Amino acid sequence: MEHKVLRRPIKAVLRMLYPSQCLACGQIVMSEGNDALPQRAATDLCPDCWQDTHFISGLACTRCGAPLPDDGIDYDQDVTCDDCLAFPRPWHDGRAAILYSGTGRKLVLTLKHGDRPDLAPALAGWLSVAAAPVIRPGMIVAPIPLHFRRLLKRRYNQSALLARHLAKAHGLPHIPDLLLRKRHTPAQDHRGVSDRFANISGAIMVNPRRISCISGKPVLLVDDVMTSGATLAAATEALLAAGSGPVFVTVLARAVKDD
Repeated sequence: MEHKVLRRPIKAVLRMLYPSQCLACGQIVMSEGNDALPQRAATDLCPDCWQDTHFISGLACTRCGAPLPDDGIDYDQDVTCDDCLAFPRPWHDGRAAILYSGTGRKLVLTLKHGDRPDLAPALAGWLSVAAAPVIRPGMIVAPIPLHFRRLLKRRYNQSALLARHLAKAHGLPHIPDLLLRKRHTPAQDHRGVSDRFANISGAIMVNPRRISCISGKPVLLVDDVMTSGATLAAATEALLAAGSGPVFVTVLARAVKDD
């Protein structure tokens, strides 16, 4: 208890000497946040970047986390968006923290391609809050894998970084090599929905050394962004075929169609 009391003034002094910088633009951020979204981001983003980051709150699809219009109608607890109705998901439920647009898109791309693994702890903090409704006791956390050729080029798997911090936040086991990419696939960008599913089909497998770890256990898949859901579907199908329990998904950002 005494150590906790001492830590508070020490943290206050450190904040004065080394104020936080906006994750997106580097400006000084002086405001305080808490553990709820979007308030948590008050310590991570400057006011301008905060305004341009679209956090998903309120009514959202329980399958993929996409925001839905709340017109005052009484909805059932299980609410599904048009995309998830058109392409039934093999996973149980899913959540997303932000929309893949504006500053949110910039942060995802910077983490993914900008050699900025230092962004992962803060972004995983947003993701950990958004994922809370799908967390289950004994759940195993695993990232969507990269093929070793892509991993050599990037030097890290951004989804694995997010998954590690999320697992720690919720006190869950993290198995970074639970899934493997058994073949290299071209990038999914600029592909249609059917092409995305065909491109990833059969490319993901459960690590044979880890199969015994997932028998009957719930698994939480973590990825940086979801567009069509093809990659998450392929990973889910591999887990279920290997004997896992129900699979849940959570992504930092959800790409949605413009109205």
